[in-house]
Amino acid sequence: MIFNAHPRLYWGQYGANADPAWLEIGSEDDEGYLRIGALAIGTTGFLGAQPIGRGQVRSSAFPPWATIPSSYNLALSRRWHLTFAWVFAIGIVVYGGWSLANGHLRRDLLPKAAELRPGHIWHDVKAHATLNFPKGEAARRYNILQKLAYLGVLLVLIPVMILTGLTMSPSMDASWPWLLDLFGGRQSARSIHFIAAALLVGFFIVHVVMVVLAGPLNEIRSMITGRYRLPKEKR
Repeated sequence: MIFNAHPRLYWGQYGANADPAWLEIGSEDDEGYLRIGALAIGTTGFLGAQPIGRGQVRSSAFPPWATIPSSYNLALSRRWHLTFAWVFAIGIVVYGGWSLANGHLRRDLLPKAAELRPGHIWHDVKAHATLNFPKGEAARRYNILQKLAYLGVLLVLIPVMILTGLTMSPSMDASWPWLLDLFGGRQSARSIHFIAAALLVGFFIVHVVMVVLAGPLNEIRSMITGRYRLPKEKR
């Protein structure tokens, strides 16, 4: 809903309707589109324009069912955003502190030198692409793709989300002006913020799909209780 208020992204310090945007979601003649640079993709029915019956079309970047709140209210959407940001931040701080204290990050997530070899990474890529999941004792450990994904989220995407979010705050810019220099301007920070958010959503979707494919009952039970049944190795 915040994006719906101005569905354009820019690089640099400034951005307004007359400035060139590197990404835009909009509509023209009741036809929705997603434009990235010079590439334009028709998205009527989902992004930019949604039919509402009787031949009428609603013009909005994201449809109401995908936004909080569903009706246009920028002030209320910002309140929802900051509320969930605190929930998200508190959960991450608790998880990070506990993982450091019990050695989870060092023991389970830091890749070993052998795992970073191109051949080893490519082997895991092929195994995931063919849904050939680890069996037996190998299933107890994170593979290299899981480790890189989790570390990318914990050490890159989440810190970038927090810092770019702070960069978009005028009061934080006054207190920490180096944030604007770090990200190349407020509009660049907004763009990076949305890119990082999209990558987090992508990580979540892939994570859920992998859980379902690997056996949702066993996987979800292990997340909640710590009890994990090892998949039997093929003879």
